[in-house]
Amino acid sequence: MSTAMNFGSKSFQPRPPDKGSFPLDHFGECKRFQEKFMRCLRENKFENALCRHESKDYLECRMERQLMAQEPLEKLGFGDLMDGKTDKH
Repeated sequence: MSTAMNFGSKSFQPRPPDKGSFPLDHFGECKRFQEKFMRCLRENKFENALCRHESKDYLECRMERQLMAQEPLEKLGFGDLMDGKTDKH
């Protein structure tokens, strides 16, 4: 029962995130949206499901200012918030 563990046989290959990196908001173009989102998180004990409208607004700001790649909001998980399908709090 001599099973040798050879940790060198498989090497870890790091890979970039699926979406890649995105530029920081150096000029604060979306700071107002980011602050509103963070305030919502703090007020709701960091339950992000309660801050989806703020999150959507923040991501829309980033996409409009080319601080992240344009993506359909449905693909980002906000399909149910489109076309007034839910009430905005």
